[in-house]
Amino acid sequence: MLVRFCKTSLVAACAIDLLLVIVNNLSDYGTNFQFVQHVLNMDTTFESSQLHWRAVESPWIHHAFYLIIILWEAAALGLISVGTWTMARQWRAPADRFNEAKSLATLGLTLSLLLWLLAFIAIGGEWFAMWQSPAWNGLEAASRLFTINGIVLIFLHLPESV
Repeated sequence: MLVRFCKTSLVAACAIDLLLVIVNNLSDYGTNFQFVQHVLNMDTTFESSQLHWRAVESPWIHHAFYLIIILWEAAALGLISVGTWTMARQWRAPADRFNEAKSLATLGLTLSLLLWLLAFIAIGGEWFAMWQSPAWNGLEAASRLFTINGIVLIFLHLPESV
């Protein structure tokens, strides 16, 4: 029972973290939008970079990217939240029912992992060379969030001895 509580609590903490990310993105839209704008413009990457042809300078595309990120976060949040609730309702159930209750949380955590790995680390970090920017580099935060969500997903699927 304790391990199930721990698993459910960590999944819930991931949901709370995503909720705060979304609240920040919406309540401070302008500041966080600047991040997306600078990454896509590639205006703070190395001047000598041969990758500037990849830059996207259209403001409507910047807003579209940012909206996609927020919607992606919201979808992951919804799945993780419902997954947390489903798991909490099955704490005392037989192992097979509790394991089934993990499915939405698993999907939400995977969606979150894909956000941080694909959107931020691969596309932002590599395609738009975000790693070159001293001011608009979100790789450390993305890596941290990827790691946290990944560890929780692994822990969620460790077998229980009871």
